[in-house]
Amino acid sequence: MSAQEVVTLEDRKNSLLNRREVKVLFRGAAGKIKRTEAAEKIAGELGVNSKQVVPINLVCATGMTDVHALFYVYDDEKEIAKQMPRFRILRTMPKAERKKIIDEEKAARAKAKQEAAAAVKGAGGKK
Repeated sequence: MSAQEVVTLEDRKNSLLNRREVKVLFRGAAGKIKRTEAAEKIAGELGVNSKQVVPINLVCATGMTDVHALFYVYDDEKEIAKQMPRFRILRTMPKAERKKIIDEEKAARAKAKQEAAAAVKGAGGKK
């Protein structure tokens, strides 16, 4: 990725939700920047851990090379888990890690379903 200029449009503190809401403009980044890269860039610029930065949206207008972005920067990672929907948290993870978590959850659901079916079958046979 080339060195792109980052312009901070707005940086406000939302004390009710314990987060900073940062609006930025990535100059010439249309089609060249990913969410994770953008979050890391903002984290570096603000001097925080990249796990505390949640990209909300990256928008590029047709025919323009600039990307407008909104990020939520939390003081604590526990606040992210409380406030953000699950898909936003998964979206910030690397693809391999995200796939591993989803596969583990699918396996746990399948196992629970099998156990429930076995319990129903076992209960039905005892009558």
